[in-house]
Amino acid sequence: MQVSHTALPGVVIIEPTVHRDARGFFVETYHAARFAEHGIDATFVQDNHSRSRHGTLRGLHWQQERPQGKLVRVIEGEIYDVAVDIRPDSPTFGQWVGVTISADDFRQVYIPAGFAHGFCVVSDVAQVEYKCTTFYDPASERGLIWNDPDVGITWPIAAPILSERDKQHPRLVELRT
Repeated sequence: MQVSHTALPGVVIIEPTVHRDARGFFVETYHAARFAEHGIDATFVQDNHSRSRHGTLRGLHWQQERPQGKLVRVIEGEIYDVAVDIRPDSPTFGQWVGVTISADDFRQVYIPAGFAHGFCVVSDVAQVEYKCTTFYDPASERGLIWNDPDVGITWPIAAPILSERDKQHPRLVELRT
């Protein structure tokens, strides 16, 4: 597998080795020792799976008291996946990185704890699976508004489909107060 570092420390793109032949393909999507060799020494405790239609934007989410690292992959379709550094003392606080990942390219994104995460579906439909390093805790969940001008994410969809909750998240400036 190949691991590419992004502009945000700890957020990495993983390109697993895909073995293709006339029957189809085989890919190892997770191997603890190989991930650890690349600095991803996480223990995953929960897997999540979502299916969304074109234009859906889920995020930007994180857990405050029980921070989660996430290993994200797409099993159908294509998404634009985004991580925003929300660690108050970080030199990259408020900066973001986005990457397109799809079922066809098999790429994954690892987003460590301390980052808000979200994605936008750019194909007709997308199914996304992600592993988490801590269990989901609704009382700990927080959000950042998807179109915060202080963050300036360049989303591929101008008017995404959002949940009512995701429409109400605060701006980054409100997180520091």
